[in-house]
Amino acid sequence: MTLPWHDGEQEQFPGLPAWGAPTSRRPLTGLPATRLADVTAEWAWGGADGAGIRVCVVDSGVDGSHPLVAPLEEAMTVAFDAGPDPRIVASEPIDLAGHGTACAGIIRSIAPGAAISSMRVLTDSITGTGRALLAGLEWAIESGFDVINLSLSTTKPEFLPALHALADRAYFRRCVLVVSAHNMPVRSFPWSFASVISVASHDQADPLLHYYNPAPPVEFYARGLAVPVASPGGGQTRNSGNSFAAPHITGLCALILSKHRWLTPFQLRSVLFQTAHNVTHHGARHAPA
Repeated sequence: MTLPWHDGEQEQFPGLPAWGAPTSRRPLTGLPATRLADVTAEWAWGGADGAGIRVCVVDSGVDGSHPLVAPLEEAMTVAFDAGPDPRIVASEPIDLAGHGTACAGIIRSIAPGAAISSMRVLTDSITGTGRALLAGLEWAIESGFDVINLSLSTTKPEFLPALHALADRAYFRRCVLVVSAHNMPVRSFPWSFASVISVASHDQADPLLHYYNPAPPVEFYARGLAVPVASPGGGQTRNSGNSFAAPHITGLCALILSKHRWLTPFQLRSVLFQTAHNVTHHGARHAPA
């Protein structure tokens, strides 16, 4: 996207403060919009399959051979094998823990046309370090993914400033960060940041059914109870947790963006709000089957 105002232009318009735009002499580019009454589920994602949207699952890895997930576009991991600093390297598309595969399978079931990649930041036992999380998340943001699913968080406050900076960077780069709330009532990050789309669970079976929560910090509720998920070895199990609610919203975001590529993260969040089941709205709630 071409910005209307560049640092080098300050000399041309010396009376304008930094970050301003000389709109009297250079009008801003018009932006596509729609009346709020028209924002129904049919308008938002009807007929879409996620094609053209790149999604990254930052997690325990993804089994790229699983029939409910394949194909996988790219598989990367955070490595600490060359000194104290983490580095990002290509890896086999595997997931011994199964957590990332479960999330990727949910996304694939909702947005079958999306291109899904894996960034492994957790170990086989679903644990990891804050440094690995920061490195993997930064890679995903810098790689220009449209949507990042982060079904994990950290309770360590020392990582809060760096995570805040990364979440803000993602927001301003039009990279949508969807994060699951912690399953326990504890303070953790980054799901509690205003710049991310935070998700907790509801107990209904409809994968497209979501609710808006007007009492932050959780912003949306999606399916998270007894969810059928891809499991290691090519099978399927049922799991519960906010980890599995977040990829439902990630999949929805991929559908919406594939149909309305011009949406910014702010606009996309507004569309999710308008199509939430508990928001008074004229028209259909869900796209027809």
